[in-house]
Amino acid sequence: MNVEEIIKTEKPIPLESRTLIHLMLVHNKINEAITATLKPFDVSLQQFNVLRILRGQQGKPANLSTLNERMVTKMSNTTRLVDKLILKGLVHRITCPSNRRKVEINITSEGKQMLEKMDTAMREAEKKILKNLAKPELEQLNLLLNLF
Repeated sequence: MNVEEIIKTEKPIPLESRTLIHLMLVHNKINEAITATLKPFDVSLQQFNVLRILRGQQGKPANLSTLNERMVTKMSNTTRLVDKLILKGLVHRITCPSNRRKVEINITSEGKQMLEKMDTAMREAEKKILKNLAKPELEQLNLLLNLF
């Protein structure tokens, strides 16, 4: 990926700026590929993330703050994400009768089944996205990204 070609400039870009632009372009490319992979399931990347978190709870309910803490993309509208997943029948919410502020969220069996299908599609997308990188390169990239 040639940054200068993509942003159509002939001026030299300082290394720091070029690096950040490069990271943003790669992020966008990955995001587009993942969004396209999840589109047939009518689920956003954030909704997919919520479903994975809930599956990881292994049957224990999660509350909104737990979901927010564990989200890859931090956002303030987790309630809206959960509401959309409820409408799709992929999660259910239980409100505590004695404390209406206490809400517990679980993944449904339908949510687990759909998530398994999404996992398969995501594994294929990951292979396509990372096809040009060998395992040692991926390990090195992860070491470099850990520096952030």
